[in-house]
Amino acid sequence: MARPERIRIGDLLIQESLITATQLDEALAEQKKSGRKLGRVFIDRQWVTEVQIAKAVARQLRVPFVELAHRNLRPEVAALLPEMYARRLRALPIEDGAGPLKVAMADPTDLNAYDEVARLTRREIDLVVVAESQLLAALDRAYRKTSEIAGLARELQSELTSVEGEIGDLLGLNAATAEDAPVVRLLSSVFEEALRARASDIHIEPMERQLRIRFRIDGMLHVQTEADPKIAGAVALRLKLMSGLDISEKRLPQDGRFHVKLKTGAVDVRISTMPTQHGESVVMRLLNQNSGLLGLDRLNLPARVAKALQRAIHRPSGMVLVTGPTGSGKTTTLYAALAALNSTDRKIITVEDPVEYRLPGLNQVQVMDKIELGFERVLRAALRQDPDVILVGEMRDRTTAEIGMRAAMTGHLVLSTLHTNDALSTPIRLMDMGVPGYMVALSLQLVIAQRLVRVICPNCSEDHPLEPHEHEWLRLELGDAVDTQAFRHGRGCGNCNDTGYSGRTGIYEFIEMTQELVEAMNHGTPQAFAQAGRRQIAGQTLRHDAVRLALEGRTTVEEAMRVSSQLDE
Repeated sequence: MARPERIRIGDLLIQESLITATQLDEALAEQKKSGRKLGRVFIDRQWVTEVQIAKAVARQLRVPFVELAHRNLRPEVAALLPEMYARRLRALPIEDGAGPLKVAMADPTDLNAYDEVARLTRREIDLVVVAESQLLAALDRAYRKTSEIAGLARELQSELTSVEGEIGDLLGLNAATAEDAPVVRLLSSVFEEALRARASDIHIEPMERQLRIRFRIDGMLHVQTEADPKIAGAVALRLKLMSGLDISEKRLPQDGRFHVKLKTGAVDVRISTMPTQHGESVVMRLLNQNSGLLGLDRLNLPARVAKALQRAIHRPSGMVLVTGPTGSGKTTTLYAALAALNSTDRKIITVEDPVEYRLPGLNQVQVMDKIELGFERVLRAALRQDPDVILVGEMRDRTTAEIGMRAAMTGHLVLSTLHTNDALSTPIRLMDMGVPGYMVALSLQLVIAQRLVRVICPNCSEDHPLEPHEHEWLRLELGDAVDTQAFRHGRGCGNCNDTGYSGRTGIYEFIEMTQELVEAMNHGTPQAFAQAGRRQIAGQTLRHDAVRLALEGRTTVEEAMRVSSQLDE
């Protein structure tokens, strides 16, 4: 295509009837003061959107407008323009065929950028116009750090085998060279890629023939890279130094915590090391500070669950339990409830192992068994601190459960978690732990059971005909109505790393200790309690909630079946 010409964005938007002449004058005055681009002034004032501006420019230049969010990006095509230049020039190669190279630009009137892209790629260029925010997101998807991480791992191995390399410089122990140390650059790239991929955990696992680095994304593990196993010791040593662990101890598991500041944001890291046959395995849980805590209104709780939780947490006393396996979002739910309760007229104490989130206004206590500061001791001390609300990280044993129950019976609101398969089995589990039935009946107010279900990627969602086994499973849940329903799945795209899923949402069930359930627990048998509970929860179980999400097209039938199968274990 011909080299583009400059256009006056203000005149163009007036011509397109997107802004008025008065708005243009105001924007020009603000641009003169702030120095910002004129288009950004229009967007910030919410007079137009990025997409509207991009489409107007595309029409003026007679070039296509492309929605990058819906396009699969090929890394080998993006690599035709080095990442450093792509980000600086706001340009991204998106298609390479027999003809000119198709390049997406947020500002196709930037003639210097156009000339630079043509020079660097040594190709004739066809421009397409894209919204700037979509371009920035596409740059993160296209230039993944997989090859960079592998290259840094090879560099570290080369340095380790060099007779000239000193371990202090390799690990960045010298402050002057810390940022340039091979292991530091390797870990920085790993953390940055993990944040970009929305990973919740990083697993660094030494094997016999390779060091495997995996990310847990939306609850599933994905291999990020494999490197020479000889670098495992240096990586583990650097991480132990960062978290203040004992670097001389390699025979025992250790736990720690550290804080990392990256270009993309800050993250708190919980680290756990464990000795294995081929070296120390390291698992890191990432707590992204930029994402912040979710409020109750942002948890997407079904209305019936949200109302029950609001009723329970605004009572002056009683116990609320959230149950589910590790990684099912229990702590997120409880902290959302604490955020709703957090005010200057309430004293809130948390007893946790470890403290995962830091919330201003709370008195948070870290359990430390090494100095005999266990749940029982901290909980007894907390009750002498005149609290209104107490969060106990987990009901681990009979003693902790009984202290929490007594606190709930004597004017305190107690929030905690328990590892049970569903809501109905929770009161029975407490009695199995040795807690008297009358204490459970008097103190327990609400039990919420939850799981996390992967959500279909909105950028590649499409209709999905049911497989025979999916059809039969749904028939058991829906009967003949299954034949009239439509279902969806994600075909996989660059936005979701070709998984078809992007993000997770919760499924829930709950029981409230109504008079019927209290009487069944006090005067009946566990079987009588279970029957009364099943009547209350009928049609509103975790399985029903998973099927509901599949019917709404938010998750796949396959995912609903996967989560439901875990409920039967």
